[in-house]
Amino acid sequence: MSLAENFKKTFKIKNQINYIVIAVFLVVMAILSNGNMINRSTAGLLVRISYSIILAVSLNLVVGFLGELSLGHAGFMCVGAYIGCFCAEELNGIIDNRVLVLIIAMIIGGLSASVFGFIIGLPALRLKGDYLAIVTLAFGEIVRNVLKNLPMFGGAKGLATTHIQIPSKTLFIIGFITVLAVLFFIQNLIRSKHGRAITAIRDNEIAARAMGINVTFYKLFVFTVSAFFAGMAGVIYGHFTNPVMYSTFSYNYSIEILVMVVLGGMGSINGSIIAAALITYINFKLQSQLTGDLAALKLLIYAIILIVVVVFNNAPSLKPLKEKLSVKSLRKAILRRTKTDAIYDDDAAWNRIDTKIDMDEVVSTDIKPNDFSSPVEPEKGGKK
Repeated sequence: MSLAENFKKTFKIKNQINYIVIAVFLVVMAILSNGNMINRSTAGLLVRISYSIILAVSLNLVVGFLGELSLGHAGFMCVGAYIGCFCAEELNGIIDNRVLVLIIAMIIGGLSASVFGFIIGLPALRLKGDYLAIVTLAFGEIVRNVLKNLPMFGGAKGLATTHIQIPSKTLFIIGFITVLAVLFFIQNLIRSKHGRAITAIRDNEIAARAMGINVTFYKLFVFTVSAFFAGMAGVIYGHFTNPVMYSTFSYNYSIEILVMVVLGGMGSINGSIIAAALITYINFKLQSQLTGDLAALKLLIYAIILIVVVVFNNAPSLKPLKEKLSVKSLRKAILRRTKTDAIYDDDAAWNRIDTKIDMDEVVSTDIKPNDFSSPVEPEKGGKK
């Protein structure tokens, strides 16, 4: 088989649709930003959406594909934000290019978080379900409280990132390029033999062990990779916010990331992208619109929206409506309508051919009893 035939066989447009959508969106936003048609607030929202997508997709690797419940993702983000941004501050006087400093800081922050991901992956070999969730939740709380009390990271005042701040109109472009890189790695991982081994562990760990899959390796690998990407998201956050405060990475934020994964669908990369963008946008609008005394209503309205979405996704009575409004059903309806229009546009269509009888006329035939001859009687002596 030639290289072109192999590429045609393996390349499927439906597997690349998220790359295309995000790339087109990034190009359009970059053009608008270059023309000063995007204000600072919108650019800041795009930065938040970019690192939220990274967090949701990376957590989906653990929760959706491996099948382990983790509530410490904000802790990995915290490690990456503090260590990565601290190193960026140190490199700021050595390297003049802030974008290059950001890239190096993302690698350092990701590697630092992956070390903690490996450590958390060890209990995952023995614990499952609620017990693992408690351990990861405790990890997140321990990490942020330890970093809060370290003088080198600014203590309770937070880590100052004044010298490494990057304008939002530049940072969101870097953020979405990082999103594309993360998607490329995770999607190719899931479609590989390693991804099939990970999902086999999720479906039945005992059967996976019986088939010779190294469960220990894959659990540690998934936790390490997921933590690495969370650390990168933390570095992007640190270059967007000043100072980096420990209070941001509470267990509430871990639950919010988990909500993005659950609403988008367990094991659905595209769903995690949409849910992360939607929840980030809702939070941003509620924070900007509800001020003063109305700020107390933010969490109430946010909770109501989440309840409505969860009920819509899971209520059996709403399943027909959900299927009717799905992208697959809408695409089929559009294609069906296009084919019907093509039939009616045909020169040989029945409504374009002259006939003696109109198609809407009722044609009837009167049948009389004498029109049919009586059956022939058999001859005498013959067989009846």
